[in-house]
Amino acid sequence: MIKKKDTKIRIPFIILIGGKSARFGTDKGIFEYLGKPFIMHQIDVLNRFRNPIFIVSHSKEQIQNYISKIDYRKITAFIVDDRTMKHDKEIRTPLLGMYSAFKELIKLGYVKAFLLSCDMPFIQYKIIDLLLKKCKTHDCCIPRWENNYLEPLFAIYPVKEGYHKAKINLIKKDYKLKSMLDDSWDINYISIEKKIQPIDKNLLSFININDLNDIKKIKAILRKNN
Repeated sequence: MIKKKDTKIRIPFIILIGGKSARFGTDKGIFEYLGKPFIMHQIDVLNRFRNPIFIVSHSKEQIQNYISKIDYRKITAFIVDDRTMKHDKEIRTPLLGMYSAFKELIKLGYVKAFLLSCDMPFIQYKIIDLLLKKCKTHDCCIPRWENNYLEPLFAIYPVKEGYHKAKINLIKKDYKLKSMLDDSWDINYISIEKKIQPIDKNLLSFININDLNDIKKIKAILRKNN
């Protein structure tokens, strides 16, 4: 069990945008849908919590692209992937984004952080609120499917401990996100089917946009919803 710290500190949101978007063909975070970039759909929901929002990019050039596309006044800051400990300068993995974010958040005194990927633009306020509440007395909170598959890019992590775990895994070149979880952490696994689906019927929060065909699928779901 990790020793509990100041739980009054607001949990910041971390949005990872540094992926290659190889199958999608363009940077997914700034792809426009219903009149605004995917990431702005997320930011507009997250802003309702009034918690800090950090965006983690793979380069300064990517940040410049985002500044010209989004309302950056609604976020707290950008963080660039820290490559000082890596020989492979081209590596693009969520683990590096997590390491870089946690490293900066330690300096700011944060205890936990809510991690999200920019390719999940239809996150629901009630689901985020649920996870925030369920993590109050735990080190980590992560949604889990009945088949035991986890959603590591829609989860709350302990900042300091997550930083050290990510650093070790980067050194070992173990980029699997399930390897981020440590047996010493008090992890609250939230059943997606039992706890989340009753309040997010179509599980919009967990729809990943991997290619353009996924856009068609989500349009069909939203039409059915309306």
